[in-house]
Amino acid sequence: MRVLAGRPSDWRIHRPQLPSVPARGLSWTGPAVAAVSILAGWWAFKDAVGREENIAFALFVGSVSIMLMAWSNILSTRALMLEPLFGGLDRVYRWHRWFGSLSVAAMWLHSETVDDVKGIRGASRDVAEAAEDLAGTATNIMYVLIAASLLRWVPTRWWRISHKFLVVPYVIACWHFWTATKPYANGSPWGVWFGAWMLAGVAAWFVRVVWRDMVRRGSPHRVLRVDNNAETFTLELEPAGRRLRHRPGQFAFLKLEKRGMREPHPFTIASAPGEKMLRFVIKDLGDRTSRAGHAVRPGDTVTVEGPYGRLRLSPRHRTGETVWIAGGVGITPFLGAAVARRPEAQPVPHLFYCVRSRDSAAGLDMLAQAEQEGRIRLHLQASSEGNRLDGDVLQGVFGEDGLRGAHVVMCGPDSLVRALTREVRSLGARHVHVEGFDIRTGVGPDLSRGLDE
Repeated sequence: MRVLAGRPSDWRIHRPQLPSVPARGLSWTGPAVAAVSILAGWWAFKDAVGREENIAFALFVGSVSIMLMAWSNILSTRALMLEPLFGGLDRVYRWHRWFGSLSVAAMWLHSETVDDVKGIRGASRDVAEAAEDLAGTATNIMYVLIAASLLRWVPTRWWRISHKFLVVPYVIACWHFWTATKPYANGSPWGVWFGAWMLAGVAAWFVRVVWRDMVRRGSPHRVLRVDNNAETFTLELEPAGRRLRHRPGQFAFLKLEKRGMREPHPFTIASAPGEKMLRFVIKDLGDRTSRAGHAVRPGDTVTVEGPYGRLRLSPRHRTGETVWIAGGVGITPFLGAAVARRPEAQPVPHLFYCVRSRDSAAGLDMLAQAEQEGRIRLHLQASSEGNRLDGDVLQGVFGEDGLRGAHVVMCGPDSLVRALTREVRSLGARHVHVEGFDIRTGVGPDLSRGLDE
């Protein structure tokens, strides 16, 4: 019971690490297009007639639920063209979760407000009534599956399986929407509009689950080396075919060709773009990662999908200082960048590496070599030595207001990022770049490891 109850912090809704740098370029184009496509449906129902005065609103809310589910499915495809439109894959998944959650809320509101509708039948009365009855069952299925997503009691690999079944209530909801009585005919422009979006949502599910996960799985790689330590393990992969071309700070989805571990999981690439092999430093966090470090052996096959991400570790144009702050396994995006950076390039980044002890610092030899070559300025902050990173340490390095115009990038635990964001802003930094990628959010303690054991 204590394990199920967890700690009070487990039940807080943690805000994702949002990049505090203002969105640039096309990053708001995607959300704007989605909002326009969803809200445009109001004109299809504004003249609806029914028993209740709010029938137009009730029908419109039903269409909103369908459209939100369609958009959520489209965003789950991880199509590369979506990244610039939404500002990176971390934002794509954030919108995916918001659209999915809001679609359930809209579905509930529709079921509570809709009543007898007068208009054009989408199908015979018997078919429409059967679809309506089935839609009620689908709503309950949706509630259960969403609860499994929100409660972290459900292990991640079980959650992934249940998440795929969300297409079932979606298809049923589409069938109900198509066959129900509406102010317009299914063959009208509005019927074609909604029908196209419903088909797009179903097609997106097939692209993600069938095509990308079963048919075109990614680029095969062979395991060269597995190095385990107390808290992390390092995985080095050699391409069996096409070499992955990535930028420093990007990540990829790995599919371990082992029984029970074939589901894709995102990991930041720790190797430099010029290296022939791929390196990943993976922290032991849950049921899958705790087993992977001991199950994978040299010579095994790992499928790599990617690269993804738009985190920029170095400024486009010369500014003030370049500051990298890493906590624990958050060092991974900076490892490849430190090795790949030219020694003569300016400004030289200050890398603050926050760890519990020197023994737990992954890639420390590589970083020390990069510092010796003049690629970075390394500041190891080991808490076991009483050397924690705070505002006083930063001020001692940069001086008061010394980060004005600086390019600051952080990667690490949420608590560390939030605390140090305040500190660097007090020293003049205005833009702090953070990629808050989390493929699953929720509340409650994570029971993945305990149930797996």
